[in-house]
Amino acid sequence: MTEELLLLSVIALPVAGSLFIALAGERHRNLREAITLLTATLLFIVVLLLYQTVGSNTHPVIEIIEPISGLAVALTVEPLGILFALVCSFLWIITSIYSIGYMRGNNEQNQTRFYVCFALAIASTMGVAFSANMFSLFVFYEMITLITYPLVTHSGTEEAKSAGRMYLGYLLGTSICLLLLAIIWTWSITGTLDFVQGGVFDNEVPDSLLLILYVLYVFGVGKAAMMPFHRWLPAAMVAPVPVSALLHAVAVVKAGVFTILKLTVYLFGIDELANAGVADWLLYVAGATILIASIIALRQDNLKARLAYSTVSQLSYVMMATAILAPLSIFAAALHIAAHAFGKITLFFAAGSIYTASHKTEVSQLDGIGWRMPWTMTAFAIGSLSMIGVPPTAGFLSKWFMLQGAFTVENWIAIGIIVISTLLNAAYFLPIIYVAFFRESDHDGNHGEAPVAIVLALTITALGTIMLFIMPEQLFSLIQLVKI
Repeated sequence: MTEELLLLSVIALPVAGSLFIALAGERHRNLREAITLLTATLLFIVVLLLYQTVGSNTHPVIEIIEPISGLAVALTVEPLGILFALVCSFLWIITSIYSIGYMRGNNEQNQTRFYVCFALAIASTMGVAFSANMFSLFVFYEMITLITYPLVTHSGTEEAKSAGRMYLGYLLGTSICLLLLAIIWTWSITGTLDFVQGGVFDNEVPDSLLLILYVLYVFGVGKAAMMPFHRWLPAAMVAPVPVSALLHAVAVVKAGVFTILKLTVYLFGIDELANAGVADWLLYVAGATILIASIIALRQDNLKARLAYSTVSQLSYVMMATAILAPLSIFAAALHIAAHAFGKITLFFAAGSIYTASHKTEVSQLDGIGWRMPWTMTAFAIGSLSMIGVPPTAGFLSKWFMLQGAFTVENWIAIGIIVISTLLNAAYFLPIIYVAFFRESDHDGNHGEAPVAIVLALTITALGTIMLFIMPEQLFSLIQLVKI
């Protein structure tokens, strides 16, 4: 199969899968879920085949449609996109396994709609990953927002509808009012929105204008959940856990930080940003988000709320590493996208496992639960250690390179933020592990593990978190191909 056909199939496959899932419907649940797993597996294989081509010097640009002369929705292959696509496509397989156990175990309504929307969300995410220009990325970025809205409001309660309104309000508001403005402005100045090495702005563009544009882009990408545009993320926790996994680990927020990283490297260029000094402010805003969100997480008794604010904090590690503008920090930012994906999805899977087996939602209810759910809580411990940045987990590697990148440019503020936030991470994760394994329970203990599909999925992602630490060579090699 040619590279052109492979590129088109990364979107066509999940779209076709969603149609067959809809046809199978509620009457053929086993077939519906088999189609989901088959589609996810085929997509991962296609992305792997594209990964095999990433080392070549030339890659075709496939134009899907050209609604405006000179502006096409187009796809191409580059290392950052392959990294993002590999993470998302692999985790779609695991999330599908998990969803089977969770949706059935909790007798969730509208399961077919869930699987259809999930497949379409992955198709849009693949579009973001392989976008050849900022216009294409914007189109697929907006599609993710619209397609995931039914997932956020899945339960149909007033709380879910309110969360959905906030979700759309924040994400559409920032993208239309800020991001779209920045894209149009860039097009009017440069005549191009293509992602190219070194960026598209020449030396004649004033530093003040670059600053304004960069601010518009960063705050316009609301999916990155940087304060003050973060409230939609904790509010969306009303959705089922597989949706939370999609929002926090697989697609939505990763599309946000991936977009910031990609436009920094390929639209502005890190040398241009460093020379103009227009990214310095991002370091402080991202650093403040890291620390404030960590403090808020420390005060949350609801487990999913604690994980949600942890996500807000962890995403800004990518933003801060990007703002350092050192080659090693860009490397660390890309690495943290993968490390956070595996660690955080493990934590949400564990939270859903606890709810499915025991209907417990609060940290204060978890005394002794590690002995009744050893697989779940061991996986939770591994995910927690990765978020803190402790070996042998992937989170240690990304923080290690962040610190190295900060040291190379003597950015002591970033170093201080990483050290303090790591202590805060430990403060809100380690007590959960402690009460789970080292405190006796006063609550009902007549339950065991969640259904096998749930436990299998969280075990795989926990092992993946460790394997990324033990065997990181392929991941490192891929990121090193990024032409900064």
